[in-house]
Amino acid sequence: MPCDPAVFEDIPVFSLLDADERAVLAEQVELRRFAARHRIYRPGDPGGKAYIKLSGHVHVVVIDEDNQEVVIDDPGVGEMFGLASMLSDSPHRTTAVALEPTTAIEIERNDLEALVQRKPMAGLDILTMVGRHYHAAQELVRMRAARNPNEVIAEQLTFGDRLADSVARFGGSWKFIITFGVVLVAWVAVNIGLALRAWDPYPFILLNLFLSMLAAIQAPVIMMSQNRQDAKDRVRSELDFAVNRKAEAEIIQVAAKLHRIEDRLGDLEEAVNGRNR
Repeated sequence: MPCDPAVFEDIPVFSLLDADERAVLAEQVELRRFAARHRIYRPGDPGGKAYIKLSGHVHVVVIDEDNQEVVIDDPGVGEMFGLASMLSDSPHRTTAVALEPTTAIEIERNDLEALVQRKPMAGLDILTMVGRHYHAAQELVRMRAARNPNEVIAEQLTFGDRLADSVARFGGSWKFIITFGVVLVAWVAVNIGLALRAWDPYPFILLNLFLSMLAAIQAPVIMMSQNRQDAKDRVRSELDFAVNRKAEAEIIQVAAKLHRIEDRLGDLEEAVNGRNR
């Protein structure tokens, strides 16, 4: 379906084009309409086309290692999606889904080549959009790096684990030391004061029995809590490793795409300069 040249006036990438150039571009591109929940493209689809959203709502998502959908782009009106795959002429690695009835301009690689040949400055606008995607990837890594290992551990805590942590926290506090000291002093003082009527006379055998029982129970409970802390440290290390690996992969991909785009723009600049001569 042909496109109305007037729609390019509010699209930043095409704002430098004059009326004739917009008319030529409108004849080449296609105006597409997608129903709600329609998949515009998915991973593995040919990347020879990109889309400019005119209306509706689109999410560009990727599946992470946990098989969860992560939204990496929410293009606004006049913004492109699927641009990186089109410029690098490689299959899509993401999925674009229309969340509601959406209208978009479908533009092919050769259409963009003709645009840059006529208006080389439009290449800077394209690089700006790629830079935004790069910053969005950085923000995504930062947000996913902020996952709290304590929250991850808390999802798997049992009642016994929570009880062990509570006992360990109380047993290692000044409140416990002061309370326990007061109880010991009061026990000894009362039994000494009662003399022959004391229920636990010196050498306080009953008190020693209670202390031994308390130590026998408290020691393994504290060990359980320490094991929980070790588990938290392991989860924290695993999360750090996963985040570093994802960040490295994203940076490598973005750097490779930027190099390909730079090479392509260099070829186009040489072709434009050759024609001007």
